[in-house]
Amino acid sequence: MSSSDLQKEADRSDFQTIFNAIENAATDSPKLRERRPYQIDRQRSCEDSMMGEFVHQNDSAGPQLLECLKSTGSTEIVSSPSKQLTPSASWGCHASLNPNPIVVEAWETLRKSIVYFQGNMVGTVAALDLSDDTLNYDQVFVRDFVPSGLAFLMNKEPAIVKNFLLRTLGLQSLVKHVDCFTLGQGVMPASFKILHNPARGTEATIADFGGSAIGRVAPVDSGFWWIIMLNAYTKATGDYSLSEMPDCQTGMRLILSLCLSEGFDNFPTLLCTDGCCMVDRRMGIYGYPIEIQALFFMALRCARRLLRAEGGGEGFIGMIDKRLRALKYHLRSYFWLDFQKLNNIYRYKMEEYSHTAVNKFNVNPESIPDWIFDFMPTNGGYFIGNVSPARMDFRWFALGNCMAILSSLATSEQSKAIMDLIEERWEELVGEMPLKVSYPALESHEWRIVTGCDPKNTRWSYHNGGSWPVLLWSLTAACIKTGRPYIAKRALELAESRICRDGWPEYYDGKTGRYVGKQSRKFQTWSVAGYLVSKMMLEDPSHLGIVSLEEEKKKSTLVRSTTFNC
Repeated sequence: MSSSDLQKEADRSDFQTIFNAIENAATDSPKLRERRPYQIDRQRSCEDSMMGEFVHQNDSAGPQLLECLKSTGSTEIVSSPSKQLTPSASWGCHASLNPNPIVVEAWETLRKSIVYFQGNMVGTVAALDLSDDTLNYDQVFVRDFVPSGLAFLMNKEPAIVKNFLLRTLGLQSLVKHVDCFTLGQGVMPASFKILHNPARGTEATIADFGGSAIGRVAPVDSGFWWIIMLNAYTKATGDYSLSEMPDCQTGMRLILSLCLSEGFDNFPTLLCTDGCCMVDRRMGIYGYPIEIQALFFMALRCARRLLRAEGGGEGFIGMIDKRLRALKYHLRSYFWLDFQKLNNIYRYKMEEYSHTAVNKFNVNPESIPDWIFDFMPTNGGYFIGNVSPARMDFRWFALGNCMAILSSLATSEQSKAIMDLIEERWEELVGEMPLKVSYPALESHEWRIVTGCDPKNTRWSYHNGGSWPVLLWSLTAACIKTGRPYIAKRALELAESRICRDGWPEYYDGKTGRYVGKQSRKFQTWSVAGYLVSKMMLEDPSHLGIVSLEEEKKKSTLVRSTTFNC
């Protein structure tokens, strides 16, 4: 026999050995005997799909199979933080049949970031770069896990998302203190960390609700992201049993009770402090930041889909419906800015009184920044950063605008205008690395006053005009929804040209995003996951349905004609 024939014979022998291990384990596993037929993933081979499902559904047979794999050299063995042996990414991975080496490396990096609790995958750490002081980058952040969770859902690996949702839900029920103050029941953690004690064989979860965060910022967005991810899991799997669990229903109601409670507010928007979302340092977003309002709107719509009327849900459903109508009108009317609206504000009169006032927030036209007049194209528009009495923050915030499109907060015309703006101002908003988290940067005296001389948020860095690759996923989803995938493809090609070579940085600095951020962590998990989600959505646009909500159609009422005779 030739050397190639010998190799083929050896490969067949190895596969038969592996297959026999599966068969032997199946005889002791009721789950495998009663399991429904495999659903073949068109992105993976039959053997890959079978192996991935076997490992997830039959934990007791896992060690036996892994020993077999180890002896045949068919896969690598990696040790999780919980000391459980699991197969590496060579099976059950979207990248396994994709020749793109960047995709392969991205999946390997993402899987290395997985955190385990009691043998179950419960999330991904913020970054794998531990070269310096880890700070809190070794924790699982709720907002950071979102692109990771979407990547696993699109790759038909929902177990980690389900476990993450349940683990964070369990943390919500804790009594939460910051100094001597007790936080509301519905507050979700900003992050959590798994502590392992090998000597005692115990594990513990340590949660941070903002009391340990830099600046003690409140994680307002965590609860919204939790509801959005619960909805994404339900849409991706078709499994409503998780959202219908009494604990999940209670968790949603507790979150909603925090943001739907009556107060002194004149507006349907949520009043928040600085640093309450992705922009988690002092950046002058206090008030009614667009990112929080867009997430709030989307979370309300997701909760409206998932809440059951039984057990106290009916009252919340009514409150959601009322709030959604008011919130939609307020944001579309007062946060939206295009060329015509800018011209109207420029001509505003001051000190108007009565319900007929045009300048409802008494904004002084002299407060309009000079840059906006050249930045605003004739065709195009966006939701500005903030609106409150006597104040308009005209800055562009990427995530808030992308989520406005995905949640259908933006009308179809407004969604198209946002895409027009991105195309018209490509150099400013995308540059050499997508995507600017905010634009423009605060500089000089304004930077000193607004940020408090923050050394991390210097001009064109971090949240102050920095470029964040994680935003690729939300940009791609928005582009696909508006029928302009070529914009996302162009942005993705820019990222692919260097992001892997640069070590998957957290963010880039400079007016065009040319330089790796001065304090940017390498191997940032959500940079990796954001790239993967973008890639998978462009390859299969049907994935958009997991993260997008269509505009609700107005229900038509049939009126019986007076001339109708029975």
